[in-house]
Amino acid sequence: MNAGSTHPVDLHHPVRNLSDRVAYGTTRFLRFFADTLFAKRYGNRAIVLETVAAVPGMVGGALLHLRCLRWMRDDKGWIRTLLDEADNERMHLMTFMEIAKPSWFERMMVLIAQALFFTFYLLLYIVSSRTAHRLVGYFEEEAVVSYTRYLEEIDAGRIDNVPAPAIAIEYWKLPADARLREVVIAVRDDEAGHRDVNHAIAGQQGRPVPVTEPL
Repeated sequence: MNAGSTHPVDLHHPVRNLSDRVAYGTTRFLRFFADTLFAKRYGNRAIVLETVAAVPGMVGGALLHLRCLRWMRDDKGWIRTLLDEADNERMHLMTFMEIAKPSWFERMMVLIAQALFFTFYLLLYIVSSRTAHRLVGYFEEEAVVSYTRYLEEIDAGRIDNVPAPAIAIEYWKLPADARLREVVIAVRDDEAGHRDVNHAIAGQQGRPVPVTEPL
């Protein structure tokens, strides 16, 4: 673990089967797309990607809710976990909106990316919830890598370590004089937690199991 983190930052789930290959291949393709568009503009990258990242928890929570109603069974705490994940990703977005100030083009990209990804992820979850959760696990692995590189740019002085927005200080209970570096560490730790949760669900083949610890 790194200082300031509660989750390891260097974990990777090995690709073992067709479901994993589909999830990992999709992740690598989208990673290439993001790298091409944003390069080292990590704040702007975060705005677009966090909009997409907030989709899976909401879709998974809603479909799991309906599944539990149909089969009249307990969700073992996973609905709230997935909805909390979606809300957490939304707070990431609101934070980086304060930091990066997106252009009109990036705002349009947010609309298009969210619409496309919502449709894709909904269909994927219906076909294979295991693959859908594995996909999110791999997405979050890449998010951890991106935020680690963001930290490296801040530490090298290539990105200004500006004061943390008030919304971030309040949400993560940061010191009043916290700066961007502390925000990125907090966000990276959240992403590592989402990575672990989604890989755990995928490991159960999409069947919910009790939550053992909070995100």
